[in-house]
Parts: sequence; C-alpha cells; structure tokens
Amino acid sequence: MENKQLLEQSAQLGYPLLETQESFDVNKALADVVKSKNYRFWEGFSVMLSNAAKSENFDFSKVQSLLQNKADKKGLKELFLLSLALYELNGLKFSWVLPYVKELSDDDRGALKSLKDCLVKGADFKLANYRFNHDRVKNTFHQYFVSESKEVKNFSDKRDELSLELALSEVFPPKQKDLFLKKLKGDKLTKTEREYFSRTVKKRATALANSELHQLAQKVLQN
Repeated sequence: MENKQLLEQSAQLGYPLLETQESFDVNKALADVVKSKNYRFWEGFSVMLSNAAKSENFDFSKVQSLLQNKADKKGLKELFLLSLALYELNGLKFSWVLPYVKELSDDDRGALKSLKDCLVKGADFKLANYRFNHDRVKNTFHQYFVSESKEVKNFSDKRDELSLELALSEVFPPKQKDLFLKKLKGDKLTKTEREYFSRTVKKRATALANSELHQLAQKVLQN
C-alpha cells in the first residue's frame, strides 16, 4: 500500500494527517495499518481502533480475517492488547471490546498485565519485534483524547473535559465531531461542510438536544 493511501485511511481513523473522504472500509484500513509495519501508526493504533469501532461497519473479526500472515495476526493481537491496556488505564469502557476480552487466553491476560505495568512504571516494551517508547505511546493517546477537550472547555464548565470529549466521540464519528466543534466555535464552514452538517450532523445534534430523550436516557442508565 502507498504511504499516501495509508495516511488518508489513518486520518479517517482519528489520526488526522490528511483530509479524507467520509466513507471507506474501516476494517480494511485497520488491517492495512497492521500490515504496513509503520511504527508511527502502530503507536497510534489504539486511537484508530477506538474511532473505527464507532462505524456501523466495524467488525473486529473481519479485521482479523483480513490478515493471512501469522506475523500480521500476531501483530494485531499485540496491538489490540496494547489498546486494551491504554483503555483500561484511562478508565475507558467500550462495549464492543467485551466479547474479545472474554476470549483472551491466560497468556494474553498475562501480556496485558505486563503492558499495563510498563505504562504505569514508565518502561519501554517490545511488541511484534518493535520496541515501543512508553512516553510516545501515552502522549499519542492523550493528545488525541485531550486536545479537542481543550476547545470544548471554552463552552463548558464541566470539570472533566476528557469525559465530555469521550462522550462526543461516542456520539459522532471523527469528521462529524470536527464539524460539530467548528460550528460550536463559530468557524466558517465551506458549502460542502454546511450541506453535510445540515444533512447529517444537525439531525443528530437536534436529537441530543431533545429534553425528553435526555430524561429517558437518564432513566435507562439508572435501571
């Protein structure tokens, strides 16, 4: 795969280095990132994975099936374990993760614990024949989830901006969230962005603003 194509796909998965089209195969993109052996992208795999999971077409088992090489399959599992370690250490709980966590072997669980220990203690670690720098991995993860929360801070007095950012990420795919924040800040939108906002983002924002829906959601969460 050409680097340009990989860059475009990674941007769609929340690693925004280039602007990309809205629709593409998130499962193939993740598989391509694994096969690329591009360690810069591997360090941000946890971010791309969490964004890919927001797509209705996401299926982690399909990502696995797209990797035929044993080394690539091993690489995906190790990157998945690293992602789990980062999610757990940051208190992030994603429902799509649960079925795959249940399938982890004792060895996998041991590797997961080891990764968490390295991240907590500030120790480098090796995955798929590559030595990861613990600072770069943690900084890449935190920069994504925290950077946009700083923009939101000007419009909210919530103490936990990270929590709000995560909530936005659960509701809006990456490009829709970008438009939501641009509209919130009063930034000028292009004609294409205005049309897309009106056609897609505005409808979702309108539903979120519905007070009755908000009350129902609270009741559901309390039960």
